[in-house]
Amino acid sequence: MTHTPRLPLLAGLPLAVAAGLLMPVQGRINGALGVALGDGIGAAVVSFTTGLVVMIVISLALPKGRAGLARVLPAVRNRDFPAYYVLAGCIGAFFVFTQSFTVGLLGVALFTVAAVTGQTLSGLLVDRMGIGPAGKKSITGIRVIGSVLTVAAVAWAVSPRFSGADAGASQLLLPVLLPVLAGFLMSFQQAMNGTATVHYGTPITATLVNFVSGTVLLWIAWLVKLAVAGAGNPLPGEWWYYLGGPMGCVFIGLGALLVRSLGVLVTGLGMISGQLLGSLGLDLVFPAPGTVVALPTVLGTVLTLAAIVLATLPWPRGALKR
Repeated sequence: MTHTPRLPLLAGLPLAVAAGLLMPVQGRINGALGVALGDGIGAAVVSFTTGLVVMIVISLALPKGRAGLARVLPAVRNRDFPAYYVLAGCIGAFFVFTQSFTVGLLGVALFTVAAVTGQTLSGLLVDRMGIGPAGKKSITGIRVIGSVLTVAAVAWAVSPRFSGADAGASQLLLPVLLPVLAGFLMSFQQAMNGTATVHYGTPITATLVNFVSGTVLLWIAWLVKLAVAGAGNPLPGEWWYYLGGPMGCVFIGLGALLVRSLGVLVTGLGMISGQLLGSLGLDLVFPAPGTVVALPTVLGTVLTLAAIVLATLPWPRGALKR
């Protein structure tokens, strides 16, 4: 096992926020690709496949990448971590599939709140269980309050878009539970990738393995869809449609690196705040048709940042501890 130095909070948290900034940009690109193809699963396949190609090139070109590849089979054979950790990418594939399946029914707002709720709750649980490389972290009252505030702030920030979910309550139950489950599993994915990174000695290899398993799962899903419903439209020629996968390489790799220093909950909260800031920036600079930046969106984003500060500050030992 290769030991890498831990990042201090003041260095790691901004990196988590920066990784989160890429997520809405990737979502916008993959969404546009899905429309161009007429196939949401096909867009996810393209995104994961291009990300896999990028990670293969990086892994073979860099000495650290090649060294990490050499450690994969010994780490699995020696049971340095549970073998199923190499399937962490399937969680990311499930998240992308859930996004393509439910956003049209729920709208972006309700999907975001459901996924953030699941991710925040599981971040507390995963840290308490000590699954990630940062080890066990106590569930303190401050961390719980910060988590609850984060969910409330995200709900407030996206509340102007709730009109997109116009189906009845009974029809929304299953579509809402899917992103809650996908978000809940995301914290486990970060913990699994983070633990694998410690043993591989580099997040490059953990990210590559992540893309291998996710790509295989999505190709299987797309081939089933192809047999049932046929193919969508041809691949578009514009180059920017294919940037979603490389962006995924960045935030998956950073997430795998940061959970060892920050823990799963704080890494997730930092990415959530970056995601809201990125969404707000996109709506201001490159607004989608019909987009209106309302006051609750701005205030909810600010409250999210305050909740992150509350959950991550070094409070006195025993403060509101449970």
